[in-house]
Amino acid sequence: MTDLLNSPEDQVFRQEIRDYVAAELHPETRAKVSRGAPLTREDFSRWHKSLHARGWVAPGWPKEHGGPGWTARERIIADEEMFRLHTPPLPGFGLKMIGPILIQFGSPEQQQRFLPRILSGEDWWCQGFSEPGAGSDLASLKTKAVRTEGGWLVSGSKTWTTYAQYANWIFCLVRTDMEVKKQEGISMMLIDMSLPGVSRRPISLMDGTEEVNEIFLDQVFVPDDLVVGEINQGWTYAKALLEHERFGIGGIGRSKQLLQRVREAAEFAGRADEPEIANALDTLEIDIMAIEATTLRLLAAVEAGVKIGAETSLLKVRGTEIQQALTEVMLDIAGPDALPARNSAGAREPFENATYQFLNWRKLSIYGGSNEIQRSILATQVLGLK
Repeated sequence: MTDLLNSPEDQVFRQEIRDYVAAELHPETRAKVSRGAPLTREDFSRWHKSLHARGWVAPGWPKEHGGPGWTARERIIADEEMFRLHTPPLPGFGLKMIGPILIQFGSPEQQQRFLPRILSGEDWWCQGFSEPGAGSDLASLKTKAVRTEGGWLVSGSKTWTTYAQYANWIFCLVRTDMEVKKQEGISMMLIDMSLPGVSRRPISLMDGTEEVNEIFLDQVFVPDDLVVGEINQGWTYAKALLEHERFGIGGIGRSKQLLQRVREAAEFAGRADEPEIANALDTLEIDIMAIEATTLRLLAAVEAGVKIGAETSLLKVRGTEIQQALTEVMLDIAGPDALPARNSAGAREPFENATYQFLNWRKLSIYGGSNEIQRSILATQVLGLK
């Protein structure tokens, strides 16, 4: 696939990334990622620690807070190369979500307390947004915080909480005012998951894993100094956080890596020249180039001081559709070899996790705000439709 970022300077930076990964990535982890297999906490943590030691763990953070000082071009190149070389994508709840929000809206004390531990991997964060009755309509959340001496008592539940089984902190949206418009009565709070009243229950998924959980909060005390920003301004912070998330969900590097994997699988199966397969893969390659150009343009605008808002919804919609389409093509190529029963009996290697990845990635068009909701946002806030 053609790289849009291929100047001599780009190639020098790419080689720096490649040399580092070749020296640092654990072979077992590399093999898992290359096969699309589920990853363990150890896979993530080992790679996180290595990136932190090099100063590369938070590409999007300002240099004064521990970021590497990369440009928009360098961040995209690093993302592409990391996926191309089968590195594990680090969960972004600390690095890409609450970290940037604390940098933008958190108190100096919160920044001093939490940012170094996010960078080092000492704290593992999860996201407490969705609830049983508040998914895409997040503003309908019911988890409530009641004022008490020195803080708040929080009660309610959260669901679809990814990797909460590993987390020791959760950032939550909670309702702190029942009398105002629903978006105006929400606050963001940081909650220690070891506190009394916090419990979790795993949710079994159709892909056979339990990477998401339900979280239950029963009169959990949250001190005032763990409220992010101002009371009742949580909706503002949540929108900013989701904009950070949607930049990452576009997944250019992930899409390029998977496209290459699917092409290799087609060659392996002797189906690369079939018109239907070849046309599908060529079309998806063009789509990836288009979203790469759009992402680069938006990142450059951010670096120039332009405020980017709803435009990131486009990256989320198209990025996740491309990734899901690639898993569908892989499943078509695999045919009977995608059957789990055949995999357990020793299926041909390119296809051993085709079913798992197809099923697991159905979530991509739902989390971070469903694609249907993103299209509505684009229609109203970007195109000005009513």
